Amino acid sequence: MIKSTKNQINPNKLLLSKWTAVQPVNKEKHFLVAELLKDEQEQVIGCVLEAVMTNRKIEMAWQELSNSQNWLLGWR
Repeated sequence: MIKSTKNQINPNKLLLSKWTAVQPVNKEKHFLVAELLKDEQEQVIGCVLEAVMTNRKIEMAWQELSNSQNWLLGWR
């Protein structure tokens, strides 16, 4: 049985953190959190990931990074 684990994330410390996509697309495997998206109360609601190889940017909810079946903390 495969146990699903969650990455423990503090949204306020995400900026410039490094992530590895478990299933790379278009050779984009390594990402850096380039920007945090905040609401009017300065709560983090999303982030912008930038692919290291292509500089393509992806906007997503920061909670998606907690799914360890899709994302691994650090570059591997």
